[in-house]
Amino acid sequence: MEHRYLGNSGFKVPALGFGAGTFGGQGPLFSAWGNTDVAGARRIIDICLDAGVSLFDTADVYSNGASESILGAALKGRRDKAIISTKLSLRIGDGPNDVGSSRHHLIAATNAALQRLDTDYIDILQLHAFDAMTPVEQVLGTLDDLVCAGKVRYVGVSNFTGWQLMKSLAAADRLGLQRYVANQTYYSLIGRDYEWELMPLGIDQGVGAIVWSPLGWGRLTGKIRRGQPLPAGSRLHETAGFAPPVDDERLYRVVDAMDEVALENGKTLPQIALNWLLQRPTVASVLIGARRGATDAEPRCARLATHGRPDGTARRGQCRDAALSLLSVLERAVCRSAARCRYREKPPARPLQHPKKANPKAGGNQLGGLYCQPCR
Repeated sequence: MEHRYLGNSGFKVPALGFGAGTFGGQGPLFSAWGNTDVAGARRIIDICLDAGVSLFDTADVYSNGASESILGAALKGRRDKAIISTKLSLRIGDGPNDVGSSRHHLIAATNAALQRLDTDYIDILQLHAFDAMTPVEQVLGTLDDLVCAGKVRYVGVSNFTGWQLMKSLAAADRLGLQRYVANQTYYSLIGRDYEWELMPLGIDQGVGAIVWSPLGWGRLTGKIRRGQPLPAGSRLHETAGFAPPVDDERLYRVVDAMDEVALENGKTLPQIALNWLLQRPTVASVLIGARRGATDAEPRCARLATHGRPDGTARRGQCRDAALSLLSVLERAVCRSAARCRYREKPPARPLQHPKKANPKAGGNQLGGLYCQPCR
């Protein structure tokens, strides 16, 4: 498994992480995502760790805390092998202070998360939303205290706008407090708002992206196509109202373009979608999820393939399978060269272009820059 620095933290995370939103299955949204129990979670985590997928992301609001509890129980006895990422600040109770990023709530919510996760520290703690009612100086001071107390190691955000994140980073620099090094964000071939402000900010300020819903809320699996009904088993029947919006015709155009790449390279649409994200600037880790484990015919369905050097390690850019066939969204091996650039042997000697300005004759295509960044 390839590991990448999380922003300017000096801390490395795997290129693929696991989203534990399918653990628990409580509430209208999360019950549609999945209802994995401790036994199922333990089996999934076995496979993930075997493949080098050691980052596990959850949140206190996932299934009313059940996701954290199940993840903690499934990791019992091997906490040192895992990177735990969780989020807080959304409403978690009926009390007036059970929401937001006030000192009161951050401390209480962190302690509660530690108890549910059955651990004494959280590797990456992220704010799930910006709290406009609490001064950023107070928020950063509280997070700094949590780091100094050893309860948290790195801090990040999710669902922040560019100005909200930059204001916080500027305050951290001014006061000498912990800086945000992670931004958990929605980013996919059909959802690219991240590129307008947050990606340039991340490049400039050293904030790494942890990407959620890389398949556009299940729309890029290859099962949703023009002129065909929504598959019976699609979670979109129940969760479309929670999903990031996308125009149907735009979705179909992207899928059509991905079909062309798939035909040329012999890869699946999920492989292409994930590989595209792994080539994008600032992306540190891409979160994938699963509702069920491997089949009985393939109980050990995780494999690493390395090529290129005498010592068996992989050369950057060569095929590296992290085959998580338990994950329905992947279907089979995730390969770094899944959407292999036809110009890989002689990458164009030019700077990264804006996706909308990518020149097809120089390596761009309908996917809006799939080949606009030279392969490295």
